Amino acid sequence: MFARVLLAATASLSLLAQSQPAPSSASQAPAPPAQQSEAQPEHAPIKVQVNEVIVPVTVTDEKGRFVSDLDQKDFQIFDEGKEQQIRFFTRERSQPVVVGFLIDMSNASRLYWKNYKDAAIELVQNLVPGDNPKFSGYLIAYASEPELLVNTTSEPETMVEKIEKLKPSGGAALFDAIYTACSNRKLIQGEPIEPRRVLVIIGDGHDNSSKKTLNEALEIAQRNLVTIYGVSTVAFGFDNVDEPNLVRLAEETGGRVEHPMGGVYRDVSGYLSQPSDDGNYALKVGTGAYASAVANGMYRAVEAVAGEITTQYILRYIPDTVDNKREFRNIVVKVNLANVKVRARKGYYPFAP
Repeated sequence: MFARVLLAATASLSLLAQSQPAPSSASQAPAPPAQQSEAQPEHAPIKVQVNEVIVPVTVTDEKGRFVSDLDQKDFQIFDEGKEQQIRFFTRERSQPVVVGFLIDMSNASRLYWKNYKDAAIELVQNLVPGDNPKFSGYLIAYASEPELLVNTTSEPETMVEKIEKLKPSGGAALFDAIYTACSNRKLIQGEPIEPRRVLVIIGDGHDNSSKKTLNEALEIAQRNLVTIYGVSTVAFGFDNVDEPNLVRLAEETGGRVEHPMGGVYRDVSGYLSQPSDDGNYALKVGTGAYASAVANGMYRAVEAVAGEITTQYILRYIPDTVDNKREFRNIVVKVNLANVKVRARKGYYPFAP
């Protein structure tokens, strides 16, 4: 089992309030998390009403290291090209989050299933530590169709037990799984302001079984203020034409994709320099060195997702104008520093479905 990564804040790029009124100024705090509400009707989207835009932001330097010491004056935010007044800013850690864990159980996950199972368990134990009710999660496995295995809970043990018993088999219904995550689970009072919403997908982006499309999955995630992260299950040396699906889902909602298997040979000298009948690989499949490299790749992926969750800034603003005819509004966040990369949601829907 990998070393635990201590988490505090959330990784969501949420936008706005639920049906209860949102705070109208920075001096008013969001509604605190409380007891879980009743389960939503099956396939009924989680409805939100927008008037205050909430934008979590991640900033990294040219080497990918998190920049965590910025102030409000360092940020600018533009809504449809027009700069907005930032009414609330924080870089506080320990921010509540509700995380959906979506695990690909298709046949494509068989090869390295044990490694991805361990990574999923590590993510659950870090993102839902069990000793803090502010952090909760739920578990969805998807093969030919999605299944909500564990509904929203602040106890990680049930999710870990379910993951331990999973066995890959069948097709892949990723887009339907995202739809299920956004429409059929128990809610925590205060969502999506506090706690914010995150999905972590452990899969390769392939979908051959969903009734929903990629665009429909992306839209419901954006409407429900969800930020998507991915831990890619694509092995080193394999090409997956569907992985751009996972990248698009993550980047357009403000998250990113980690590739734990892509860097297995990153720190190994002699890659492709040792001729062999079974492949010119410096590390041989089945050896201890190879297993160690895979484990290290998994650990780095878990650490990266956890690290991003703990280093986000939260910006809130009320748009100067809202065009009733424009359904989707574009957001751009800028930081007044050279050589930094800013990751934030690309836009939002200003009206409930």
